[in-house]
Order: sequence, then C-alpha cells, then structure tokens
Amino acid sequence: MASRSPLSADVRAESRISVGYVLAESMRGFDPRRQVRHPVMFTVYVLFLFIVVVMIDPPLFPDITRGYDKIYYLGTAILLFLTLWFANLSEGIAEAQGRAQAESLRQIRGGLVAHRIDTAGQETTVPVEMMRVGDVFVVRQGETIPTDGDVVKGAAQIDESMLTGESQTVLRESGGDRTSLLGGSKVSEGEIQVRVSAIQGQSFLDRLIRLVEATTREKTPNEIALNVLLSALSLALFIVVLGLVYLCQITGYAAIDVATAASLLVSLLPTTIGGLLPAIGISGINRVAQANVIAKSGKAVEAAGDLDILILDKTGTITVGNRLAVQLVPAPDIEMSDLLNAAMLGSSLDDTPEGRSIVRLAARQGAKPGRLEPGSFRILPFSQERRTSGIVLGDGTEIMKGSVTAMQEYAGALPASLTLTATEAARQGMTVLAIARNKRTMGLVFLKDVVKPGIKERLAELRRMGIRTVMCTGDNRLTAASIAKESGVDDFIAEARPETKLVVVNREKAQGRLVAMTGDGTNDAPALARADVGLAMNSGTSAAKEAGNMVDLDSDPTKLIQVVSIGKQLLITRGALTTFSITNDVAKYFAIIPVLFAAAGAGFAGVRELNILGLTNPHLAVLSTVLFNALMIPALIPLALRGVPFRPRSAIDLLRQNLLLYGIGGLLSAFVGIKAVYIVLVYLGQIPGWQHFLAAIAHFLPGGFL
Repeated sequence: MASRSPLSADVRAESRISVGYVLAESMRGFDPRRQVRHPVMFTVYVLFLFIVVVMIDPPLFPDITRGYDKIYYLGTAILLFLTLWFANLSEGIAEAQGRAQAESLRQIRGGLVAHRIDTAGQETTVPVEMMRVGDVFVVRQGETIPTDGDVVKGAAQIDESMLTGESQTVLRESGGDRTSLLGGSKVSEGEIQVRVSAIQGQSFLDRLIRLVEATTREKTPNEIALNVLLSALSLALFIVVLGLVYLCQITGYAAIDVATAASLLVSLLPTTIGGLLPAIGISGINRVAQANVIAKSGKAVEAAGDLDILILDKTGTITVGNRLAVQLVPAPDIEMSDLLNAAMLGSSLDDTPEGRSIVRLAARQGAKPGRLEPGSFRILPFSQERRTSGIVLGDGTEIMKGSVTAMQEYAGALPASLTLTATEAARQGMTVLAIARNKRTMGLVFLKDVVKPGIKERLAELRRMGIRTVMCTGDNRLTAASIAKESGVDDFIAEARPETKLVVVNREKAQGRLVAMTGDGTNDAPALARADVGLAMNSGTSAAKEAGNMVDLDSDPTKLIQVVSIGKQLLITRGALTTFSITNDVAKYFAIIPVLFAAAGAGFAGVRELNILGLTNPHLAVLSTVLFNALMIPALIPLALRGVPFRPRSAIDLLRQNLLLYGIGGLLSAFVGIKAVYIVLVYLGQIPGWQHFLAAIAHFLPGGFL
C-alpha cells in the first residue's frame, strides 16, 4: 500500500523542514536538562565539559596533563562537541518533520466560525471558541466544519483531503454508523446539522497537532530497556578506562593523559546508537503519520511490531458498513410491481441507510414515488417489542417490514418457496426482511453488507506475518460464517454482544499475547481501549476514536498491515543500529589501544601486534578514531529516519541478517574509515600551510585555552 502524508498537496508544499529550526534545536540540545535524558550522550557531554575546564587552566591538573599538547586537547574538545552536535541534529531533524506538519494543520483551523442553532431554531454565527459539547450547528455546501461532531440531520459529501490527503469525498449521514465529522474538513455537497462532540483545544485536529509535534514523546518499554543497558555499559567502560589509566600511571609503562582517556572512553561507548535512539523513536511515529494513521503514543507503534492476534469488527471494518438492498423477491401470488410499490411506500419515510437503499432499489426497478400529504399517514417506527416498522395510510392501508420471524408473527407463515429462498439468502450472508401489506406477505428484500475489496489478500498477508485474525460480529452464525469465508479471517465469533469483544481481548492478553483491535462503533470502544493496539476508523464514532491509541484517517482496517510493518521496521532498525554500533566500537579498540602501548616495554609486545591498521602516531590515531566516531552519526541519520527495510521473515533470519550485514559491516567500516581518516590527517600534517595554521592557533593559546 502506498504511503501518503496526512496532508493535502497544497499543505504538504508548505510543510518543509525549517533548516533554521533544526540548527536552533540542535544547539538547544546542549542544555544539560535535555542531555541527562540520554545516558550515553550525557557521558560524552560531561567529558567534553571536563576537557574544556582542563584547557582553561592546565596547571590546575598537573597529574593528568603531563606533556600537555594545546592543539591535541583543542582537537579533542572540538571532536567531542561535534559528536554531541550530530546527535542533537538527528533528534532535531526527526522532531522538525512533525512540527512542519503541525504548522500546516494549524492553518486549517485558523479563523473558523460556526452557525449555531439555538433551542428555538434560530441560527447565529459565533466564533468556534464559543461552541460547547452538545451544541448543534449547521454546515452548508462549500463551508468548513468548525469542530468535531456527529451528523444529527441530513446527509452530505465531505472533503477531508486537508486532513487525509485523499481527494475523493466521503458520505456522512444521520441514522447510520458514518456520522462522525472532523473539524477542518469541508462540505462539498449537501447540508447537514451537526452536534458538537469536542470543543476547540480538545478536537481531533488539536490532538493531531500535539501528537505530530512529538515534543513530549514517551519512551517505549524496549527503548527504556535499551537505555538501561547502555547506561550499564557506559558505567562498566568508564570503570575499565579509569582502571587502565590508573594502571599506566602507577607502572609507568605508558602515559595516558586525560584527553586520550576521554577519547578512548567516547570511542568505546555505543555513541552511534546513543545519538540516534531518539530519532529512531520519533521517526517511527512520523512514518505511521505518513501512512495516514495517527499514533497517540510510541508504545502503540512498537507494540504493533510484536502482535500475535488481531480482532476485527465486521461492520464497517471487514465490510462496507451499511447493509444495502440488493434484491427484491415477490411471493408466488404477488406481482413484482405490487411488491415494488409496497417497498417504496413502506420505506419512503425511513431515514436509515437500509430504508433509503430499499427506496433506491425499488426506483431502479420501476416503482414511482407517491406523494404523501401531511396528516394522511402515520409512521410506525421500529421497536424491540414489535420488531417491525412501517406506515399506515389514511385509507387504513398498513405496510410493514421486518425480519422473517417477526413478519411471520404479524402476517402468518411464509409460503414454502419463499422460506427456502430466505434460508438460502441468509446462508450466503445476507440479511432478509419481509414486506407485508394489510397482514399479507408481499415478498422479501435482501440486504447485504458488502465485503471491502482486497480484504482477503490483506488478511492473508497478516497470516504470513504470524498474526491470527478473528472477526467479531453480532450476526447469526450462518451470516458470520459466510462473511468469514469470503473475507478469509482465521476464526470468527458470531452473535457477539458489545461486551464480548472486551472479553476476547482480556482472554487473549491473559494468555500473554499482544492483541490488536480495529473498530469504528461506540460498542467497540471498551475493547479498543483495552487492546495493546487499538486502531479506530476515522469514519467511526467519536467514542471509538477517543478509545483507540491509533486512528486511521483512511478508515481502512487492513491499514494495520502497514502499521505492523512500520512497528517491525522500528524494532529492526533499533536492533540493526545497536549491532552496528557495538561492533563498530570493537574495531575502535584495535585502533587506539595498540598504538598507545607502542612505546611500552617488551611485556606489551603482544598488544603492539594488535595494531593491524599500522597506526604509528598515538595522537593522530586517537583523533582519527574520535572523528570517525562523530561522523558515523550523521552518516546514519537517513537510515534512522527512513528505517531498515522490512520483509516478512522469521526471527532467526532477521538475527542472521543483523549479524552479517550490520555486525560485520560495523567492524569493516570502522577499520576502513579510521585508516582513511588517519591517512588524511597525516597528509594534512605534511602541508606547510596547515602547519602554519596550527602554529598560529598554538600562538593564541599560550599555556592554556584562554
């Protein structure tokens, strides 16, 4: 499925990342309150500050600044600064992507007003800030919907392209499941009355703006665990390097000054993954947004990568949502024209989607709509007791429609042929209604909730990912079995009550499985809130969107396939870059340690033999390693933001890929990169102009940095 940004083309053109913002954000990242949130980079931050303090007045630290080299210390400080700045830069770029979208979305909201209807039916124009939950307003063709709400009267074609990027309009009408509206969308055709479901500041658009900015992104459990691991590793390496410096100090075998010790520690720390970790998490949410899905937390995105089971609501999720009339079948002794006229009259004032579809089907087959004068008829609305609905005309004619069972109680047993036809239609997944006039059965009307195109192929793809799919529906077993077979779900639960979905979610979670739930109705809200991943449809009710931790702007339940892929991509990217960072650090050990002991006694001959890169100048070897270490962060920013490509495969295959591609790649790239940087620095040191430049710097740094 192609990814699209949740913005129209015009808005996307204005949502480019601001270079100025990224640079400013990267400098604000040096605030110690922000650095302390990232343990590895905070260690680098402390070392950088310590080197700067040493450079200000070296005589204050006589024991650790023997043979103080001004240029070497300055170079070390600059490279540590670059390491920190590149890490800040990666996080700034990721956050800027969200902020650019947020600014564009704010333009949609600006200056909106509402045509509020008071209790007396009078219309007044008020600023949207004055609207309260429960207020009713009217929106006409060409007008923008000021805030979130539900259609209570009328029907209209809605343009949501400013929010979803989808140019095709969608139908929103009263009396069905598709009543929810988003503030900021436009009425392209029709007129509707809307009841406010969220005030400004709490609307979906406002929440969307806050979410895509990602400034207060909560760390996921896996990210927290990795941070703990990196913190422990940083502490262990600090103790090792400190012990090495102390050993060299008391034995006199080698001289390791504070700049070299700091560089050694920074080189061995997993600074690559430490610097990119925030960007990886933020970019996961951004990639979900590009798929037109709004994630309310990073936890939901990460959980999607580990799902075991997906529970789908049938109506509006697997199927289109509204049952539509597809066929009229007359009783054996009834003419088709009589059935058409009865169907037209009995549903002409039925404002439900099913009633309107019966009128459209009867009209297509030749029925002529009659004119009903006010006061000449009486409507009999549907009730749980009667289980039928209909109309009584002024001459006493009574036309009723309802389920086959209910109509048998009203008009007597159906003819045998009609009963067989009704049973076969139910077996095929259709809903059967009977129509009667004056307690005489006229015929049947078949309603069918159409399975969404491509759903079977998408569910098969989920199965290949190892995710089991279960359809939960209130339909009878015959209808549920037919829909399950047509859609390709692994299992189904028929005659489900609203609480059934919640029971299923709790049961699966109790068995240690990660559960996803998709739905669009108010009855889906409890299960959506309980599931690890609750994907609510944008076309659904406000309660469903509020309960879920993800909202699909395209209202496509199979979008979960893309969300799962993004979640797995997030986990794979983090694992791959962690593997790369650690093996990269192993190679740096071979670059620094052997050359530091090159001048030591015969007892360190074995260590000197590890100098496989052939580095001879200790200071240049250290600077080359730290410079390469710093450059790897910006080099990997595109991969961290884009993510490692995901293809469905087993965990063993993914582990093998990480070890071979990113593990061995980390080793080889460090060897080649450090050697290349060393050669460049040696070459620069031989250029007279470069030597004069360094001499000028040394001239301005007599005895210290200041």
